[in-house]
Amino acid sequence: MNHKPLTILTSFPLGIEMIATPIIIVNYKTYEKGYGKNALELTRMLQKVAEDTKANVGIAVCPTDIAVIAKECTLPVFSQHIDPIGFGSHTGYILPEAVKEAGAVGTLINHSEHRLRLADIEECVRRAKEVGLVTCVCTNNLETSRAASVLSPDFVAVEPPELIGGDISVSKAQPELVSKTVDAVKAVSPNVKVLCGAGVKNGEDVKKALELGSEGILLASGIVKAKDVEAATRDLISGLI
Repeated sequence: MNHKPLTILTSFPLGIEMIATPIIIVNYKTYEKGYGKNALELTRMLQKVAEDTKANVGIAVCPTDIAVIAKECTLPVFSQHIDPIGFGSHTGYILPEAVKEAGAVGTLINHSEHRLRLADIEECVRRAKEVGLVTCVCTNNLETSRAASVLSPDFVAVEPPELIGGDISVSKAQPELVSKTVDAVKAVSPNVKVLCGAGVKNGEDVKKALELGSEGILLASGIVKAKDVEAATRDLISGLI
C-alpha cells in the first residue's frame, strides 16, 4: 500500500498550522537524549530527515523545552502534557495558555505514564481547544479509545502499556486492536484520526500500522533510545512512504 506524505488531510482551529498525515510523532519523554541541548540536537536531526524524505514528523517535548525548540524548528511541536486548569492559583501545574504561547501547536493528553481521570481528560480537551492546541488523547485499549473519541479530540493514540518500550510492535502483536480501534473511533467521531504505538521499531511496523487503518505512529524509544538515531529514523519513515 502506497501512502503519500505531505497531503494535507486535517485542518485545525485558527492560529494552528495544518498537520499532515500519515505522521510519526516522536515523544522525547524524559530520556537523556530528549531534553535540553540533547533535545535540540535530536530535533535538528529529525527535521533534516523529514525534509530529505518529505515525511511528516512531529515531536512531543518536555514543557520546559518547548520555547527553545519551537524557535529552532518547523516541525509541529506538542507538549507532553497539560493540566485541566485556567489562570489562577495552580502552582506546579502546566497551563494550556503557557504551552501555546511557548510555541507548541498541540499536546498529548493522558499518556500511559501520566494517566488522568475521565473528567480531567474531558477538561483538558476542552481547554486545549479553547486556546487552539491540537489534541492527542492517549488510550490503552479499545474501550478507552471509544470513550475518548466521544470527546472529539483531533487524534486518539492507542498504546497497549504492556508493549511500550518493548521489541514487538502493536501492529504485529495485536493487529486486531489497531483495526478495531479505528472502526470504533470512526463509528463515534469520523473526523478523529487514530494513531498507534508501543514497540514500533522499524519501517515494516509502521507500514503494517497504516495498512490496519491508523493514520500515524506515536513512539519514543524506537528513535530516542536507538544506537544510531538517524538510521532508525530513516528506517521508520520508510514505512510512511
